[in-house]
Amino acid sequence: MPLRITISKENYLKAIAEAESEGETVKAVTLVRWLRVSAPAVTMAIKRLRRDALIQVGEEGQIALTAAGRDIANRLLRRHHLIERMLTEIFGLEWYKVHDEAEQLEHAVSADFERKLAEKLGNGTECPHGNQVGFDSPGHRRKRGLKPLEEARPGDRLVVVSVFERDRKLLEYLDGTGIRPGVRVAVSAADAEIELSAAGRTVRLARADAAKVWVRDAGD
Repeated sequence: MPLRITISKENYLKAIAEAESEGETVKAVTLVRWLRVSAPAVTMAIKRLRRDALIQVGEEGQIALTAAGRDIANRLLRRHHLIERMLTEIFGLEWYKVHDEAEQLEHAVSADFERKLAEKLGNGTECPHGNQVGFDSPGHRRKRGLKPLEEARPGDRLVVVSVFERDRKLLEYLDGTGIRPGVRVAVSAADAEIELSAAGRTVRLARADAAKVWVRDAGD
Protein backbone atom coordinates (compact mmCIF):
# COMPACT_ATOMS: atom_id res chain seq x y z
CA MET A 1 0.00 0.00 0.00
CA PRO A 2 1.55 3.35 -1.06
CA LEU A 3 2.46 5.80 1.67
CA ARG A 4 -0.17 8.52 2.12
CA ILE A 5 1.45 11.95 2.28
CA THR A 6 -0.95 14.47 3.79
CA ILE A 7 -0.65 18.25 3.77
CA SER A 8 0.21 18.10 7.46
CA LYS A 9 3.09 15.70 6.83
CA GLU A 10 4.37 17.90 4.01
CA ASN A 11 4.31 20.94 6.28
CA TYR A 12 6.29 19.18 8.99
CA LEU A 13 8.90 17.84 6.57
CA LYS A 14 9.33 21.25 4.94
CA ALA A 15 9.61 22.95 8.33
CA ILE A 16 12.37 20.53 9.36
CA ALA A 17 14.29 21.27 6.15
CA GLU A 18 13.81 25.03 6.55
CA ALA A 19 14.92 25.02 10.18
CA GLU A 20 18.03 23.05 9.18
CA SER A 21 18.72 25.68 6.53
CA GLU A 22 18.77 28.30 9.28
CA GLY A 23 21.37 26.31 11.17
CA GLU A 24 19.03 25.01 13.87
CA THR A 25 19.22 21.63 15.55
CA VAL A 26 15.64 20.50 15.03
CA LYS A 27 13.72 19.15 18.01
CA ALA A 28 10.03 19.00 18.90
CA VAL A 29 10.14 22.47 20.46
CA THR A 30 11.60 23.81 17.20
CA LEU A 31 8.55 22.61 15.28
CA VAL A 32 6.18 24.08 17.87
CA ARG A 33 7.80 27.45 17.20
CA TRP A 34 8.11 27.15 13.43
CA LEU A 35 4.63 25.82 12.76
CA ARG A 36 2.87 27.58 15.65
CA VAL A 37 1.11 24.44 16.79
CA SER A 38 0.76 22.80 20.19
CA ALA A 39 3.35 20.50 21.72
CA PRO A 40 0.90 17.52 21.77
CA ALA A 41 0.21 18.02 18.05
CA VAL A 42 3.93 17.95 17.32
CA THR A 43 4.39 14.82 19.42
CA MET A 44 1.70 13.00 17.43
CA ALA A 45 3.13 14.21 14.12
CA ILE A 46 6.62 13.01 15.04
CA LYS A 47 5.23 9.55 15.85
CA ARG A 48 3.51 9.37 12.44
CA LEU A 49 6.54 10.62 10.52
CA ARG A 50 8.81 8.20 12.36
CA ARG A 51 6.41 5.32 11.72
CA ASP A 52 6.45 6.17 8.01
CA ALA A 53 10.28 6.25 7.98
CA LEU A 54 10.32 9.91 6.92
CA ILE A 55 12.35 11.11 9.92
CA GLN A 56 14.83 9.77 12.44
CA VAL A 57 14.86 10.89 16.08
CA GLY A 58 18.11 10.84 18.06
CA GLU A 59 18.61 9.98 21.69
CA GLU A 60 18.44 13.65 22.70
CA GLY A 61 15.35 14.32 20.62
CA GLN A 62 17.10 15.76 17.57
CA ILE A 63 15.10 15.20 14.38
CA ALA A 64 16.62 14.47 10.97
CA LEU A 65 14.99 13.75 7.64
CA THR A 66 15.50 10.35 6.05
CA ALA A 67 16.24 10.19 2.33
CA ALA A 68 12.53 9.68 1.65
CA GLY A 69 11.57 12.56 3.91
CA ARG A 70 14.12 14.89 2.32
CA ASP A 71 12.85 14.02 -1.16
CA ILE A 72 9.35 15.13 -0.15
CA ALA A 73 10.62 18.28 1.59
CA ASN A 74 12.78 19.24 -1.39
CA ARG A 75 9.89 18.73 -3.79
CA LEU A 76 7.70 21.03 -1.72
CA LEU A 77 10.47 23.62 -1.33
CA ARG A 78 10.98 23.65 -5.10
CA ARG A 79 7.24 24.09 -5.67
CA HIS A 80 7.15 26.90 -3.09
CA HIS A 81 10.06 28.58 -4.86
CA LEU A 82 8.36 28.37 -8.26
CA ILE A 83 5.10 29.80 -6.90
CA GLU A 84 6.92 32.73 -5.29
CA ARG A 85 8.64 33.49 -8.58
CA MET A 86 5.36 33.18 -10.47
CA LEU A 87 3.67 35.64 -8.13
CA THR A 88 6.42 38.26 -8.51
CA GLU A 89 7.61 37.73 -12.10
CA ILE A 90 4.24 37.11 -13.75
CA PHE A 91 1.70 38.77 -11.47
CA GLY A 92 3.84 41.53 -9.96
CA LEU A 93 2.96 40.77 -6.33
CA GLU A 94 5.18 42.57 -3.84
CA TRP A 95 8.18 40.47 -2.75
CA TYR A 96 7.31 40.69 0.95
CA LYS A 97 3.86 39.14 0.36
CA VAL A 98 4.70 36.12 -1.77
CA HIS A 99 5.89 33.74 0.96
CA ASP A 100 2.52 33.72 2.72
CA GLU A 101 0.68 33.30 -0.59
CA ALA A 102 2.94 30.44 -1.66
CA GLU A 103 2.35 28.69 1.68
CA GLN A 104 -1.35 28.52 0.76
CA LEU A 105 -0.91 27.58 -2.90
CA GLU A 106 1.91 25.03 -2.74
CA HIS A 107 -0.36 22.14 -1.75
CA ALA A 108 -2.86 22.82 -4.53
CA VAL A 109 -0.40 22.79 -7.43
CA SER A 110 -0.37 19.64 -9.56
CA ALA A 111 2.78 18.07 -10.95
CA ASP A 112 1.69 19.11 -14.47
CA PHE A 113 1.27 22.74 -13.45
CA GLU A 114 4.60 22.65 -11.62
CA ARG A 115 6.30 21.47 -14.83
CA LYS A 116 4.65 24.29 -16.78
CA LEU A 117 5.85 26.81 -14.23
CA ALA A 118 9.40 25.48 -14.49
CA GLU A 119 9.23 25.74 -18.30
CA LYS A 120 7.87 29.28 -18.12
CA LEU A 121 10.22 30.62 -15.45
CA GLY A 122 13.39 28.73 -16.29
CA ASN A 123 15.97 27.46 -13.85
CA GLY A 124 16.42 30.46 -11.57
CA THR A 125 18.08 29.42 -8.33
CA GLU A 126 16.89 32.26 -6.09
CA CYS A 127 13.47 33.24 -4.79
CA PRO A 128 12.29 36.88 -4.50
CA HIS A 129 13.85 37.01 -1.02
CA GLY A 130 17.23 36.01 -2.44
CA ASN A 131 17.20 32.54 -0.89
CA GLN A 132 18.40 29.55 -2.87
CA VAL A 133 15.97 26.78 -3.69
CA GLY A 134 16.58 23.52 -1.83
CA PHE A 135 18.87 22.94 1.13
CA ASP A 136 21.08 25.85 2.12
CA SER A 137 22.72 26.61 5.44
CA PRO A 138 24.68 29.35 7.19
CA GLY A 139 27.84 27.37 6.46
CA HIS A 140 27.05 27.20 2.75
CA ARG A 141 26.29 30.92 2.67
CA ARG A 142 29.61 31.76 4.31
CA LYS A 143 31.43 29.63 1.75
CA ARG A 144 29.83 31.81 -0.94
CA GLY A 145 31.28 34.89 0.76
CA LEU A 146 28.13 35.99 2.58
CA LYS A 147 27.71 37.06 6.20
CA PRO A 148 24.80 38.19 8.40
CA LEU A 149 24.32 41.95 8.49
CA GLU A 150 24.62 41.60 12.28
CA GLU A 151 28.39 41.12 11.78
CA ALA A 152 28.85 44.31 9.76
CA ARG A 153 31.23 47.02 10.95
CA PRO A 154 31.13 50.82 10.52
CA GLY A 155 32.44 51.73 7.10
CA ASP A 156 31.35 48.47 5.45
CA ARG A 157 29.80 48.88 2.02
CA LEU A 158 27.58 45.90 1.31
CA VAL A 159 24.98 44.42 -1.00
CA VAL A 160 21.88 42.74 0.45
CA VAL A 161 21.72 39.17 -0.87
CA SER A 162 18.90 37.45 1.01
CA VAL A 163 16.37 37.89 3.81
CA PHE A 164 14.69 35.37 6.11
CA GLU A 165 11.30 35.06 4.45
CA ARG A 166 9.14 33.75 7.29
CA ASP A 167 9.17 37.03 9.22
CA ARG A 168 6.45 39.05 7.45
CA LYS A 169 6.74 41.99 9.85
CA LEU A 170 10.46 42.32 9.14
CA LEU A 171 9.94 41.98 5.38
CA GLU A 172 7.37 44.79 5.39
CA TYR A 173 9.66 47.01 7.46
CA LEU A 174 12.62 46.41 5.15
CA ASP A 175 10.52 47.08 2.08
CA GLY A 176 9.27 50.33 3.59
CA THR A 177 12.87 51.47 4.15
CA GLY A 178 14.01 50.45 0.67
CA ILE A 179 16.07 47.46 1.78
CA ARG A 180 15.63 44.33 -0.33
CA PRO A 181 17.85 41.84 -2.18
CA GLY A 182 20.19 43.61 -4.58
CA VAL A 183 20.21 46.94 -2.73
CA ARG A 184 23.56 48.48 -1.75
CA VAL A 185 23.93 49.72 1.83
CA ALA A 186 26.63 51.53 3.81
CA VAL A 187 27.05 50.80 7.53
CA SER A 188 27.59 53.85 9.73
CA ALA A 189 27.29 52.33 13.22
CA ALA A 190 27.23 48.90 14.84
CA ASP A 191 26.39 48.87 18.52
CA ALA A 192 23.13 47.73 20.10
CA GLU A 193 21.66 48.27 16.64
CA ILE A 194 23.04 48.32 13.12
CA GLU A 195 22.73 51.74 11.48
CA LEU A 196 23.02 51.90 7.73
CA SER A 197 22.06 54.05 4.79
CA ALA A 198 20.27 52.83 1.68
CA ALA A 199 19.15 55.02 -1.20
CA GLY A 200 19.80 58.14 0.88
CA ARG A 201 17.78 56.95 3.87
CA THR A 202 19.13 56.08 7.31
CA VAL A 203 17.84 52.82 8.77
CA ARG A 204 18.44 51.22 12.17
CA LEU A 205 17.97 47.49 12.67
CA ALA A 206 17.98 45.54 15.93
CA ARG A 207 20.74 42.95 15.91
CA ALA A 208 18.17 40.13 16.02
CA ASP A 209 16.68 41.47 12.78
CA ALA A 210 20.07 42.17 11.22
CA ALA A 211 20.94 38.49 11.82
CA LYS A 212 18.15 37.58 9.37
CA VAL A 213 19.67 39.61 6.53
CA TRP A 214 22.62 38.14 4.60
CA VAL A 215 24.99 40.45 2.75
CA ARG A 216 28.20 40.42 0.71
CA ASP A 217 30.92 43.03 0.26
CA ALA A 218 30.03 45.57 -2.42
CA GLY A 219 33.56 45.33 -3.77
CA ASP A 220 34.20 49.06 -4.03
